[in-house]
Amino acid sequence: MWEPVAALLARARWSTVTPAAWSSAPTTAEDVLQSFLAVLPAAADIVVLAHSNAGLYVPALTTTRRVVGCVFVDAGLPAGHGRVRLAPPAVEEFLRDRADEHGLLPPWTRWWSESEVASLFPDDATRLRVEREQQRLPLSYFAQSLAVPSGWDNRPGAYLAFGDTYAAERHEATQRGWPVTTLAGRHLHTLTAPRQVAEEINALLGRMGIKPPP
Repeated sequence: MWEPVAALLARARWSTVTPAAWSSAPTTAEDVLQSFLAVLPAAADIVVLAHSNAGLYVPALTTTRRVVGCVFVDAGLPAGHGRVRLAPPAVEEFLRDRADEHGLLPPWTRWWSESEVASLFPDDATRLRVEREQQRLPLSYFAQSLAVPSGWDNRPGAYLAFGDTYAAERHEATQRGWPVTTLAGRHLHTLTAPRQVAEEINALLGRMGIKPPP
């Protein structure tokens, strides 16, 4: 879902990597964390762009990679220390009603009504491409939590919201003194308006004091 934005950032002289699609469904938070680490270079300065649930993994990434900044894009934003659940109780309860007898959830595009999901995508072809990469996650995945190391947010950060779904996280970012921007869009604005998203990410990085290489 980030390929269009990544391509535009590359034109702005940023070197980008995106996680590969899953060949099989992850079952634990550690599975997901290792998949992120697998594509992140170990000996280079990194700016992490985290979308949605991936935001919860940013603190863990800072412990083993040279993360010099992080931009949360309509994403979960962990506290400064402690542990963070992969889903709050209300979301876990919402998902429990959708799990089958084996504890497996349907692909995420079937978690909501067809009208809600269809409106997230710019066209049918894009939706089909995304759905081909989907995996069925176990409900147990969302009952897990991640350690949040103290000091992970002692580095430049920013928040880019699409509408008000993540209003609480946006407010928390403001309280931390981070630059914050809200675009009028929905959760997959990276697909519906990639140029606008890329331009705003570049602007936020500039406000963070982070520039692309010459």
